[in-house]
Amino acid sequence: MKYKTANHYEEVRKHHPEYLEAVERLGELTKNMGPLDEKQAQLIQLAASIALKSEGAAHSHTKRALEAGATKEEIRQTVFLLTNTIGFPNVMAGITWVNDVLG
Repeated sequence: MKYKTANHYEEVRKHHPEYLEAVERLGELTKNMGPLDEKQAQLIQLAASIALKSEGAAHSHTKRALEAGATKEEIRQTVFLLTNTIGFPNVMAGITWVNDVLG
């Protein structure tokens, strides 16, 4: 299940392709430098997105986590695990963003 890339991402790609190529290469490099698999990496990036209050990134990493084989339960647990770190209100915002994708 391949999801559509956000329009603003495609606009940046159109006008600044070298920039996005470099960012994407860095992402691949960091994912390949250790033992974490793609699913684990996406769940970590999802947690970071929510901690940073980045709705768009939370949507993106939820989609990518699903593509990497994460279950809805694993994705939701990833969010709820943040409660003692980032607080209940932030987790509620994050679960809303995750549910935008999960339904």
